[in-house]
Amino acid sequence: QVRVVESGGGLVQAGGSLRLSCAASGSIFSIDAMGWYRQSPGKQRELVAEKTNTGSTNYADSVKGRFTILRDNAKNTVILVMTTLKPEDTGLYRCKLRRGFQDYWGQGTQVTVSS
Repeated sequence: QVRVVESGGGLVQAGGSLRLSCAASGSIFSIDAMGWYRQSPGKQRELVAEKTNTGSTNYADSVKGRFTILRDNAKNTVILVMTTLKPEDTGLYRCKLRRGFQDYWGQGTQVTVSS
C-alpha cells in the first residue's frame, strides 16, 4: 500500500511565497515521477510541476520562473517552492506519485492567494 501526504498550504497575499511538501511511504519501488497538480474553482485539474526519476522537469507555463520543484529520491519526497504568488494560483494542490501504469494521489492541501 502506498500513502501520499501533502502539507504546507495556507492563505497568503499576492506576491508572497509558500512551500508545499509531499511525502510518499509504503510499498514504493521504482517511482517514475512525482509531481504537483492543482484544481482551481471552475477549471480542470492541471499539472503544475513534475520531476521524473531521470531528472527531467516539467512546469505549467503559468508557473515557469515562479515555482520550483525539488525532489529527494532517497526520502521519496517532493517539494514545491512557490514564489510571487498570484490570486489565480489559488486551488487545491495534490501530489501524485507515478509508478508504471499506476498513479497514487494525496488528499491535497489548499492554497489561497488573496489580492
